[in-house]
Amino acid sequence: MRRIGLVVGLSAALLGGDALAQAPGYDILIKNARILDGTGNPWFSGIIAIKNGHIAAIGNPAGPLSAATAKKVIDATGLVASPGFIDLHTHSEISVLEDGNAESMIRDGVTTNVTGEAGSVAPRDGLPREGVADWTDLTGYYAALKKGGTSINMISYIAEDQLRRVVMGYSDADPTPDQMKKMEALMARSMKEGAGGLVTLYDSGGPPHPEEAIALAKVAAQYGGNYTTHIGGEGYQEEKELNFAFRVGREAHIPVHIFHLYASGKPVWDKMAHYLDLIEKARADGIDVTANQYAYTAKTHPWWLWFPAWSRSGGPKAFGDRLQEPGVLEKIKHDKDFIDWSTEHGGWEGIVVAKVNKPENRKYLGKTVIEVARMMGEADPADAALKLEADEHGQVSGIYFALSDDNVKMVMQKPWVAFASDGGAINLNAPPIPHPRSYSNNAQVLGHYVREEHTITLPDAVRKMTGLPAQILGLQDRGLLKEGYWADVTLFNPDTVAPTNSYEHPQSYVKGIPYVIVNGVTVIDKGEHTGARPGVPLYGKGYKAG
Repeated sequence: MRRIGLVVGLSAALLGGDALAQAPGYDILIKNARILDGTGNPWFSGIIAIKNGHIAAIGNPAGPLSAATAKKVIDATGLVASPGFIDLHTHSEISVLEDGNAESMIRDGVTTNVTGEAGSVAPRDGLPREGVADWTDLTGYYAALKKGGTSINMISYIAEDQLRRVVMGYSDADPTPDQMKKMEALMARSMKEGAGGLVTLYDSGGPPHPEEAIALAKVAAQYGGNYTTHIGGEGYQEEKELNFAFRVGREAHIPVHIFHLYASGKPVWDKMAHYLDLIEKARADGIDVTANQYAYTAKTHPWWLWFPAWSRSGGPKAFGDRLQEPGVLEKIKHDKDFIDWSTEHGGWEGIVVAKVNKPENRKYLGKTVIEVARMMGEADPADAALKLEADEHGQVSGIYFALSDDNVKMVMQKPWVAFASDGGAINLNAPPIPHPRSYSNNAQVLGHYVREEHTITLPDAVRKMTGLPAQILGLQDRGLLKEGYWADVTLFNPDTVAPTNSYEHPQSYVKGIPYVIVNGVTVIDKGEHTGARPGVPLYGKGYKAG
């Protein structure tokens, strides 16, 4: 008997992981899946075993895992198993505190959101409480996130504008040496608290304080972060703005990432190929430049961001107050920046009212500015736009039909471009007329651009949603289906995945994504939200616990 036991023990030792795979006790087994691992490689048949939040094993359908048992077994026949999608550009920082289920994102297969564009959640030293924001630093925000729980993982950048606001208020001046030191110290603290890097957002033409941005980027680089930028020209001064981004990468020795790369407005559509060539050349010169895009030909922004800079001086409240002053609307109307606004954003017939606050103005939701002018009895659409913006104290948001589908496809085919929604984690009770991308950016890629248009292949689309974003963010244990990695997994039907919404009716969830797993916990199960909130903050490389 001792000899038999010894032989069995030796056999188990020699078999290693295969023998262990036969033992029961996995949390989840995904069987009969076509696995796309996030690298861009073709799919393969396999079984995925999940235990303790991680991918414990990936095996052949006829191998030892076929006999394994688990608390939950998912039959993925007809489905693709991929890493959970990573959305590189969102505005979910507050919405996930208000509703941690993150329904629109998780149902679109997204397991991680990145936030922090114009105004990041931290730092907030000395700032008054705003809504639920009663924390001071990134650690405080993450504590609030953990307290309520969320269904998705969250990463935060630090916005240059946020640092300036803490140190300088809404001043447009150059910082003094002392102010610069304070901003650098706050940036360093935030990186040690887990921030992913620095974000800048500029008006058309590039940064008003270029040396400030480079200095802050150097701090982020010291902690392994990256430099991400929302360039303001969006086609009109994009070459100048791209060249500055390359300069930051070169001088700060930091990876550069560009938010939603496109050329906005028909007059500049033909420049898109040139901008792509500029990035290709920068990469050839050794600058690590990547970008993201959303899969729609319309964008959305608050109107005030496109008004003349002098009218916005002092921040949103000052802008709203200024609109009430005699003669200001007429002055704005004749300002070149305001005149260019309609041209660059699809014309008055292409600018749609997406958000208002006053009940009496809700009749304008979903209407173009041309239609709003007709309803108001205004002969000039510009007067209608100004009148509505003033009445709403500067708080109107719009959807702009200003992008070229040919350009969307051209950008999509670049291997260094990932996908990102520029949306938010919301539910069906969100304010009316949000952009459909908040609900369906990834389903739009998989259904329209992959299955219908054949713009890119399915393996490449998944790579652009998973492995590439993880690489951009410097995540070492997510973005791939790989043993030992965290078990963020999305299961979708490649034949049926698609949006169910539109610009006119944006508020509905996608179809064809029946299962989503976050950190080894099933959040979407047969198309229904389980109520689970296993998401966690994801920390940058500079994180110092405690």
